[in-house]
Amino acid sequence: MNKCSTGTTKVYTSCASLAALGVKVRELKLFEPIGQRVKIAQKTVKDTPIDKLYDGWIAMLAGAHGLVEINSRLRADGALQAAFGRNRCAEQSVVQQTLDACTPENVAQLEEAMEAIYRQYSQGYQHDYRQRYQILDVDMSGMPCGPKAAFASKGYFAKQRNRRGRQLGRVLASHYHEVVVDRLFDGTMQLNKALLPLMQAAEQTLGLDERSRTRTLVRVDAGGGSVNDVNWLLARGYQVIGKDYSPVRAERLAQSVLWWADDPKVPGRQVGWVQVLASEYVRPVHRLAVRCRKANGQWGVGILLATLSPAEVLTLTQPGTGPDSDPVGVLLAYVCLYDQRGGGVETSFKGDRQGLGSTKRNKRRFPAQQVVMLLGSLAHNVIVWVRHWLASPKLSQYGILRMVRDVFHISGFLVMDTFGQIRQIMLNQAAPLAPVLVDALRELLPPAPVTMCLGQT
Repeated sequence: MNKCSTGTTKVYTSCASLAALGVKVRELKLFEPIGQRVKIAQKTVKDTPIDKLYDGWIAMLAGAHGLVEINSRLRADGALQAAFGRNRCAEQSVVQQTLDACTPENVAQLEEAMEAIYRQYSQGYQHDYRQRYQILDVDMSGMPCGPKAAFASKGYFAKQRNRRGRQLGRVLASHYHEVVVDRLFDGTMQLNKALLPLMQAAEQTLGLDERSRTRTLVRVDAGGGSVNDVNWLLARGYQVIGKDYSPVRAERLAQSVLWWADDPKVPGRQVGWVQVLASEYVRPVHRLAVRCRKANGQWGVGILLATLSPAEVLTLTQPGTGPDSDPVGVLLAYVCLYDQRGGGVETSFKGDRQGLGSTKRNKRRFPAQQVVMLLGSLAHNVIVWVRHWLASPKLSQYGILRMVRDVFHISGFLVMDTFGQIRQIMLNQAAPLAPVLVDALRELLPPAPVTMCLGQT
């Protein structure tokens, strides 16, 4: 710590860029809805329960994959604490105790607070349904944990046979990469049972009325493609694109295809229109078969169903294309629209695992794990919002991992006055992203009282 002749103090931090964003978070009072709503029955000695949740959340943004890293990522960095409005940091074991004290009522309170934060700061809630469709991707991801954890059971965990864990269900506003809803389930839960509660929660968070539901496209994989699930979505007025749940029905329907078209983007994949009338659904749907060669030489077949017209699908996948596109182009547009799930919800799961360590923080008590999961969801959204706030073409292409690893970890100095208020943030000019980021932060932060500059560290 260096004292300047002007009565200010210059403090080094390895996360000066994140500290600048901490100033913005304080200005917005972003964490305030959690403090107002969540009431954890635990006495305050040095830090309130909400302070300890706040410390854990800041550590996530600082790259902590395990809660034990709070000590090294945040507690050892007084400058970063000050930037987020903290004059100290709770010890990691104390944070763990607060999480263990959380109850199902606290989880419900936190979900309510998350909804309020999302509505205030998200682009998804402000979506213009008249201008274009809102696209909601719904999916599940395995969250491995120890066998003694509550609701840990054998289920599907990619490339991990006989592993126990829980399942994370997510609704993602794919245009904006924002998590609308995250919910934690036991390890045996799959999308065919989780789709309805996830969509009901998303409806409430987004405030979807009858008109906006007709302009909302729900995209699901085969797990959410049962007749009952699809009919529920159709009856609610949603637009749907997804895979049929039944492989037996897929084989039968594929036999009605009159001609197959090759997909130039995926060698060996073919698509064709199903000729059988879809009488089991409460609204008309288009159905097409997709087949690929398996390792044994046989065809693997799936059925895509969609409510959107060819013109609407072309508008979403190929803006500017006329409605008179060739039949093969229309077929491939439907497949392309479904394939974009890979860049939506599936990418969001991957980004959270790599950038936020979402699968590394495991609590034995289920409410404690739910709170950790919801704090991670908030961290995800704040990173997405920061990317939008910075308004930098270069940074707009960065995923969660690069934002945490590269953007939030630019070292520098914080210059503070005698009252502990931050007056200047100096980024290390040798960092490759520093020149880009300092300009973006100058636009984001008000010139008074904090100024941004480049310097040597």
